[in-house]
Amino acid sequence: MTIKERILATLKGEPTDALPFVPRLDIWYNANSRNGTLPAPYRHATLKEITDDLELGYHAIIPDFKDFINPEDGDLDVGIGIYHLKNHPYRLKLHNVRRTHQWTGDGILKVRYETPKGDITTTVVHNKEMKKNGITLYVIREHAIKSPQDYAAMAYIFENMEVIPDYSNYSQFQQEYIGDRGVAVALSAMWASPGHYLIKELMAFDTYYYEQYDNPEEMDAFIQQITPFCQKLFDAAINSPAEIILSGANYDASFTAPAMYEEYILPALRQQSEIAHSKGKFIATHTDGENTGLLELYKRSGFDLADSICPAPMTKISLEDTRRIFDGTCTIWGGIPSISVLEDSMDDVTFQRFIDQKFENLGRGDHLILSVADTVPPAAKFERILYLQKKAREFGPVMPSL
Repeated sequence: MTIKERILATLKGEPTDALPFVPRLDIWYNANSRNGTLPAPYRHATLKEITDDLELGYHAIIPDFKDFINPEDGDLDVGIGIYHLKNHPYRLKLHNVRRTHQWTGDGILKVRYETPKGDITTTVVHNKEMKKNGITLYVIREHAIKSPQDYAAMAYIFENMEVIPDYSNYSQFQQEYIGDRGVAVALSAMWASPGHYLIKELMAFDTYYYEQYDNPEEMDAFIQQITPFCQKLFDAAINSPAEIILSGANYDASFTAPAMYEEYILPALRQQSEIAHSKGKFIATHTDGENTGLLELYKRSGFDLADSICPAPMTKISLEDTRRIFDGTCTIWGGIPSISVLEDSMDDVTFQRFIDQKFENLGRGDHLILSVADTVPPAAKFERILYLQKKAREFGPVMPSL
């Protein structure tokens, strides 16, 4: 089987010839390539060349957040959670808003949006240290919505943000770059719903919960105003040639509390999953945080792929317990905590004992695409990635009960 065939068969609960192992290596590669510390045989190789040579598969769920359509100004809207990426299944065009920007200090970007309803300002950071560590995602230092007075201006911005379905770059990425190396997941948005968008990108953590308590009607009215924009993003993604659509990312019980998830996220993911299934497609969401209290809600959401499940000892829930709760209703992509591949966290004997025990507890191994969660860290010991690959190959074939 090809790696793509293994992934899709796993999602369908069908047999595979081996346990799929598709680690996310982009941050590891970016950091080591920049610092000249790639393993000797691959010192001048591209990431695709490395994964091809090792037959690892190419992880194509989370996009490269620096692969802009236009490198000159593609990052101007990241403060409102908008990345103008080359391989998106859509393009976004802002109308009737004056946008100005200024770079200051070490990778600090300040942006002002002037609208008839008021002005919005954001500040984001992508500095030298982040680049050194292979990080491509910006950090928001100043959020767009700071008080209820900002709702009208933000709503105006989204009402004037045109969503243009465009599958040319995505199709080329899917067919020519990824091919059978993996599955080219199409990103709908890094938030799963308009309510999730608020806490994920637009508001600081404390602002969100103060607003939920102090101004719930105003906040819900704003959510309704931006719903059409969010729906257009999903429509563009679900109608693309992609087999899997990524909707939402970065849940954690500490800020996407179960009650918040149930009210603002679950209904959207359930509806998106129903639409996807009617088209023979799958919905993935990036569940990389502390999932205590959330796993049963994930099951009720109906999505197909929990990407980047990070188990104990980095979180409170073991891989075994996560698989037991999901009970074949959702495929896990992940399962190996990133600290296990770091020498300063586990010595070689402890690592092998830990991994061997995990494999002994996998049962049939169905509905699992093995990966290091959330991502392979820059300081990972390369030999441990190869050991994980060896164990995955030896585990197969995977024969779920059909």
